[in-house]
Amino acid sequence: MLASFINIFKIQDLKKKILITLGLMAVYRIGTFIPTPGIDGAKLAMFFANMAHTQGGTLFGIVNMFSGGAMERLTIFALGIMPYISSSIIIQLLTTVIPALERLARQGEEGRKQIMQYTRYGTVVLALIQAFFISLWLENPARFQGMQIVASPGWGFRFLTVITLTTGTAFIMWLGEQIQEKGIGNGMSLLITAGIVSRLPEAFFQIVTLLTPGSKGESQMDLFKLLFLIAMFIIVVVSVVLITQGQRKIPVQYAKRVVGRKVYGGQSTYIPLKVNQGGVIPIIFAQSIILFPATIAGFVPHKALYGMANALTMGKPLYYVVYSLLILFFAYFYAAITFNPIEMANNMKRFGGFVPGIRPGKQTAEYFDFIMTRITLPGAMFLTIIAILPTIINSKLGVPYLVASFFGGTGLLIVVGVMLDTMRQIESHLLMRHYEGFMKRGRIRGRMS
Repeated sequence: MLASFINIFKIQDLKKKILITLGLMAVYRIGTFIPTPGIDGAKLAMFFANMAHTQGGTLFGIVNMFSGGAMERLTIFALGIMPYISSSIIIQLLTTVIPALERLARQGEEGRKQIMQYTRYGTVVLALIQAFFISLWLENPARFQGMQIVASPGWGFRFLTVITLTTGTAFIMWLGEQIQEKGIGNGMSLLITAGIVSRLPEAFFQIVTLLTPGSKGESQMDLFKLLFLIAMFIIVVVSVVLITQGQRKIPVQYAKRVVGRKVYGGQSTYIPLKVNQGGVIPIIFAQSIILFPATIAGFVPHKALYGMANALTMGKPLYYVVYSLLILFFAYFYAAITFNPIEMANNMKRFGGFVPGIRPGKQTAEYFDFIMTRITLPGAMFLTIIAILPTIINSKLGVPYLVASFFGGTGLLIVVGVMLDTMRQIESHLLMRHYEGFMKRGRIRGRMS
């Protein structure tokens, strides 16, 4: 594998792509430290510290994780890539229910470009709305335990904040597209990964602090617990890689067709059905819903909201039950809207393909639906375990939530998936130029392969 990494820099085109990608990611990280004008950053940081004892206690925790801490500092990239993710999900859902968008999605590259344009428009609109409400929230001292976050509130501040945050989101979207076109890997996903990985130094510092002996000569974490955490981390990462690449291969046979003097078809292939069809989307949906009461309770002081937020606090039994059920539901929901067995069966029938032992058409569609329903369950159960694992480690082992978040949840799934995709693309460049890949046997499969 080391030789393969060395070979990367022997290919000028690939080296250029990697350097462009790293340069654009560096620009993104610099932007996460440029503050939004008119805001007292010290008081804002104090509010976020008091608002939740863990970094994942509200919806701000999700946005803050994806933006690499930019939300907590309210920099020009505070909204991060979340408006783009929301817009992409909305457009994807609308594609399944609006015939015009569905027809557009079937028009190949031109249709994809048009849908991408709609996604950009949606991103800007969502960013404008979110930025406006954030500006109103920042102006109200009652939401910050009486602290004055904004020095000069008013429409001037609101306009400036909306323009700054929306422009920041649009610039991030442009950076992601530039990485996609001129760099290597999925641009948007790499920017999210950069934000998540940027928390590693702080997590490492917290581990060192726990290992450092205190005034009584005893450390908060012993060596045995550290070794246990390292072993668990390796097991979790390997499991995530396996489930990300896991798929059920459905054998497909194509009938022979004679056209003139040529014979077409007759080959055997397979259709890969992913075990984790929804990827990280079910966890994001579930987190957004279960953390919504706690987020609203932080802004609207109401007894009922406080009670609901307290019942759904991380570590409470109801939290685990509701969170697990939401992940299971959204795993099946997302698989249902992204996988169309009827369309797949009809396309196979049109080109003379069939599953051995299954009649083409309706029976093939029912067979695909049956298989997808069966394999989605273990994938959804694995997502549930991975999602609640950081909370368990945080509460049972006394590990800070920032450190525990790298043992599962949204962040680990995104990082592992993005790394697999990027390594797969790099490996394709190496093999195309007759270099060895990263593995001596087989090839790396990303999330999309």
